[in-house]
Amino acid sequence: MNNYPKTALVVNCGSSSVKFAILDPKDGHVFLNGLAEALGLEDARISWKFNGGDKTEQSLGAGADHKKALEYLVKNVLAKDQALLDSIVACGHRIVQGGDIYSEPTLINDEVEENIRKVIPFAPLHNPAHLLGIDAARANFPSIPHVAVFDTAFHQTMPPKAYRYAIPEEYYTDLHLRKYGAHGTSHMFLSQEAAKLLGKPLEQTNIITCHLGNGASVSAVKGGKCIDTSMGLTPLDGLIMGTRCGSIDASVVFFLCDKMGMTPEEVKEVFNKKSGMLAVSGVSSDFRPIVAGYNEGNERCKLALEMYAYRLAKFIASYYVPLGHVDAIVLSGGVGENGPTTRKLVLKELEESFGVKIDDAANEHAKVFMGVDKQTISAPDSSVKVFVIATNEELMIARSAMSFVK
Repeated sequence: MNNYPKTALVVNCGSSSVKFAILDPKDGHVFLNGLAEALGLEDARISWKFNGGDKTEQSLGAGADHKKALEYLVKNVLAKDQALLDSIVACGHRIVQGGDIYSEPTLINDEVEENIRKVIPFAPLHNPAHLLGIDAARANFPSIPHVAVFDTAFHQTMPPKAYRYAIPEEYYTDLHLRKYGAHGTSHMFLSQEAAKLLGKPLEQTNIITCHLGNGASVSAVKGGKCIDTSMGLTPLDGLIMGTRCGSIDASVVFFLCDKMGMTPEEVKEVFNKKSGMLAVSGVSSDFRPIVAGYNEGNERCKLALEMYAYRLAKFIASYYVPLGHVDAIVLSGGVGENGPTTRKLVLKELEESFGVKIDDAANEHAKVFMGVDKQTISAPDSSVKVFVIATNEELMIARSAMSFVK
């Protein structure tokens, strides 16, 4: 029989999926991870790996829901290793939107669930799914603390001059329309890891963190606290993303409704799911075929990457203002961790004005997914350190959950 340390279960629910992991919050070792997907559909299924081994997949039965998925995890998957099941002492839930209510991880109770429900208008796709996951997890793991870790919490330290919109006051006071940001758990992790690489106390660092996945955001982190971020009221704002347009003149909405006869919902669908790198490249929302097209001379792929790099570089440059000086720029997420071509395009935009210099060889060989989770890709004479760091939101969530264990 295996002997396990105290572990945490981390749950991340989508509308038709549950991503789960059981890990040691101290060293980050993952004992089990998996995904239940196509929930509510005919081909609902679950897959899992023990200790990074071979993947096992099993049907959950037509129409299986979130509760059924976690029930299968307990009664079938973990039945193979009762000691691992017994080692779980806390459950952390990733919650996309906590509004301006929560600025730190919070023990889940009925009031917290109701508050998550109240801010559904700001995360209509995510928060309802999170609530399903909370109910399912609490039903299957009733005797352990369940902790909500909010993507928006890290950004609650932004000052009003950063998070307010220049719109009538009642829209803020009555409707809570303001910048909330996203990916906060990732930005927190990246800033802490960068401080370690700098060899400085977190409180003495000024860091720009870039979470570059299909969704993407950049944050200014001063002394370990966020003072500005690129995403706004929703994750649509800011950088160009896989299928999202990012920052855009609001008049484009009015124009499309007026000239094209589109409804606001149709415009929202286009801006969120049919724009971004997909729209500009005409190839994909995935950077790999876009980079391949760029290397083959495809003009639309070239434009897409140049627009992406230019927008990101401008955001990075703008954060020199609130930070005063910058100790490090961190690139992470699927694109930041595995995209040397995109990284180079971004950093070259910053070279002339800010003295950011890239070590081409280090950049080409920095592939953190191959087992190295941190790399330095800036040249020795660069004005600022540039790190590629593999983000680990699950570890941050696990540690937050474990902090509630008595």
